[in-house]
Amino acid sequence: MAAMATAFIAIAPAAHADLPSSSVEVSPTTVLPGQTFTVTETIHNGLDFPVTGGKAAISARPVALTDVADLVSCAGVTADCYVYDGSYRGPVGDVEPGGTRTVTFTLRVKETAAPGEFTLRHQFAGDNYAFESTDGPVVTIAQPVTVADVKVGLSATGHGGLNARIDYTVTVTNLGPSAASGIRVVATYASGLSYANGTGCARVGTTRNVNCDVASLASGASATAKFSVNGGLLALGSYTTTAVRTASSPQDPNSANDSASKTCSALTGLIVTC
Repeated sequence: MAAMATAFIAIAPAAHADLPSSSVEVSPTTVLPGQTFTVTETIHNGLDFPVTGGKAAISARPVALTDVADLVSCAGVTADCYVYDGSYRGPVGDVEPGGTRTVTFTLRVKETAAPGEFTLRHQFAGDNYAFESTDGPVVTIAQPVTVADVKVGLSATGHGGLNARIDYTVTVTNLGPSAASGIRVVATYASGLSYANGTGCARVGTTRNVNCDVASLASGASATAKFSVNGGLLALGSYTTTAVRTASSPQDPNSANDSASKTCSALTGLIVTC
């Protein structure tokens, strides 16, 4: 009987091309200098052979990503993320045919980054094969909004006697977020009172207005200015003084806290309560 030969045909595994080699989600896509954003990259091996030493890679154009953002952390990796030629790479090890890996990069925009846009690029790179780099979302570095919320407070202490003196303290607080400068608060005291003196405040001519100026104030800081008025021995009734912010830089976004008032009462000049 004749020998029968059996032929074996090697069939290559089918390619897994149902998914893109790399895809990303970026959140948020508009950020300020100093703020963080995340890039979640999913890589997929659609080839019929393993990709060894796989890396999820993110870069940018027309600038180097490393020039505009620092790496804070990365997750889903088999080793530390690292910088490569202006990009960030997250190692994921060997990726089998049809396999996927996901790496999440957390980045912080540099404080020195100029406002503008860049296109985030992403790539699945391996030691034995590298897919093409693909454009992802456009990320906008927004112009920082420079505002300083200046809050005005007013307190008073009454002193009975021949002059029936009232001492006022104007408190200016910068609620931020930016530093404030050129702050002016104008206090107007009631008729029947006369200006006595001030520290950080000065009377405007012969009016009942008092200018209280603060040259500069860091975010979160407060400053005080003081002035005093006299009512005289015959002072009687209620006296209301109001303090209003009239100037400051940069823009004040909240007018609700720009003024304060205080009412004091005199029962003859010998008894003054505030």
